[in-house]
Amino acid sequence: MSDTPLVIFTPSGKRGRFPVGTPILTAARKLGVDLDSVCGGRGICSKCQVSPSYGDFPKHGVTVSEGALSEWNAVEARYDRVRGLKKGRRLGCQATVQGDIVIDVPAESQVHRQVVRKAASDRAIVMDPATRLVFVEVEEPDMHEPSGDFERLCKALKDQWQIENVRAGLPLMRKLQPVLRKGKWQVTVALHQAQGADGFRILDIWPGLHEGGIYGLAIDLGSTTIAAHLCDLSDGRVLASSGLMNPQIRFGEDLMSRVSYAMMNPGGDVEMTNAVREAINTLAGEIAAEGGIEPTLIMETVFVCNPVMHHLLLGIDPVELGQAPFALATSSSLTLPARDLDLTALNTEAQVYVLPCIAGHVGADAAAVALSEEPNKSEDLILVVDVGTNAEILLGNKHKVLACSSPTGPAFEGAQISSGQRAAPGAIERLEIDPVTKEPRFRIIGCDLWSDDPGFAEASAATGVTGICGSGIIEAVAEMRLAGILDASGLIGSAEQVGTPRCEAEGRTHVYLIHDGSAEGGPRITVTQGDIRAIQLAKSALYAGAKLLMDEMGVETVDRVTLAGAFGAHISPKHAMVLGMIPDAPLDKVTSAGNAAGHGARIALCSREARGRIETVVRQIHKIETAVEPKFQEHFVNASAIPNAVEPFPILNSVVDLPKVHFGAAGPDGGEGGGRRRRRRG
Repeated sequence: MSDTPLVIFTPSGKRGRFPVGTPILTAARKLGVDLDSVCGGRGICSKCQVSPSYGDFPKHGVTVSEGALSEWNAVEARYDRVRGLKKGRRLGCQATVQGDIVIDVPAESQVHRQVVRKAASDRAIVMDPATRLVFVEVEEPDMHEPSGDFERLCKALKDQWQIENVRAGLPLMRKLQPVLRKGKWQVTVALHQAQGADGFRILDIWPGLHEGGIYGLAIDLGSTTIAAHLCDLSDGRVLASSGLMNPQIRFGEDLMSRVSYAMMNPGGDVEMTNAVREAINTLAGEIAAEGGIEPTLIMETVFVCNPVMHHLLLGIDPVELGQAPFALATSSSLTLPARDLDLTALNTEAQVYVLPCIAGHVGADAAAVALSEEPNKSEDLILVVDVGTNAEILLGNKHKVLACSSPTGPAFEGAQISSGQRAAPGAIERLEIDPVTKEPRFRIIGCDLWSDDPGFAEASAATGVTGICGSGIIEAVAEMRLAGILDASGLIGSAEQVGTPRCEAEGRTHVYLIHDGSAEGGPRITVTQGDIRAIQLAKSALYAGAKLLMDEMGVETVDRVTLAGAFGAHISPKHAMVLGMIPDAPLDKVTSAGNAAGHGARIALCSREARGRIETVVRQIHKIETAVEPKFQEHFVNASAIPNAVEPFPILNSVVDLPKVHFGAAGPDGGEGGGRRRRRRG
């Protein structure tokens, strides 16, 4: 047997020769193999599990005998007895090299393990969190070698982990001595390394080996809703996801209304800041309970938000964002203590990272979408539309990326809609209207049956039919257009004109009745003329922003469209195109990315490398300001028709047949608008 056997690691393929008796963990570290260990090789954390392989390996040019690793030892036996090891697994810190050996490092044992970010994508997050756990043994105090407990802790980190330049706050200092003594000078520390920093900060400390984990929050702070993911910082798993309405809505439903409130009411910005911080604390407590963890184990929070939300979160008056040139107080990323934002529901030393903003009205949420969807790496020309109260739009490929924001308002999220509500059990999320009978059928959140299916009443009894959410109102308006209930100008016809008593008179206009639950004490759910106008305004702003970027890029079409946002996963591409929300494109090229901003926040939470990458990418994105572009207004007016007054939409033309109806006032195209083009119903 050779004194320096060959050790080969898979899947990395790294190899090297090591003396007999070398621990596998030591060999891995010397070769730079990605093998995890919190305890530093003491056999107590089990992070360094490996799978040895035996037999002939012609690919590697070795034959591995049964005695290539040391015998199973007492440490491994104890761990297997107490916790259990998978069959064939060994602890890398205990198994030593005895002969040529092939070692597989399973995914869960890799420091920078890959975590699939969502089912719709095969791209993965490579784990490289800013906050991690480290186990150390600290020298006991000696009156002949005077030094403080903290200094000896820092020395242990340097000697055992090569970690230098360590700092800690007063809360940590207060608990340091009792924890060291309780742990008999063995402790686990949570270390945070800020983006771009060389040094580390100790956020918390536990006696012995801490096995309760550490966690982070990825928060998409939107104008209407606040969405959060609770993630395990060791492997990126999402333990819980939750959200709530942004309480700032009471100060104004859109961004400019909130800026106006701050301008007109001294101290109004402070009111809005306090409201949103209180809501985030509430959300943090709720999501921790849902995930089954203590809130004090939340060590880090990543925020993505539009510029107005960004400033109000940070306690910065947003008044400059309400007037040209729309100057940000700062566009750079930020790392700061959570206590500076009054986030008291988290660990007292928790840290916050805020992604960089792109420009005045294109914020950290757009940066997060760029991080999640990576248009800058695309061969195709891709249009990414993050649908929300303030829509962020990206257009580009690997050669160039443009961005803009468009003030769509809260209609797409169910606000300003007569029967609108947030997406919750009981809300109508899907809807179809028979083009002959004009009768609707729908599905509600929390029930898999359609309203005309047998058993629907019983299946929906727990929630009832309570209202209509964003995806539901989009489908409702589009289906009304397809069924001839709505003309191209957006006018609802009368019962006589349309041929159904569901079109009811309401003052000088009409409404379409979807569901009447009044007999059982429930609501009457209708689509009113005001609802139609709110959707027209929202979709026109969205479409105009996209067309403005296409003008700047010098293109008439795009290769792919990605719909993102809190309800992006639920928008039907066909209905979005019938409305004219997005440019004409093949329906199979219109896909959903779900909450891409939230996914981007999660990527940044799990990866310091991703933070550095997006900080570089945002400086390369060119921002177009819709507020000062004359063409925006032209596109907006044309887009108020359904689907559009001037765009031909040839692909949509091959899929659907929009009825040629006209109920009254002339539409933007002179009466029949988009209805004058023949289309087949598909």
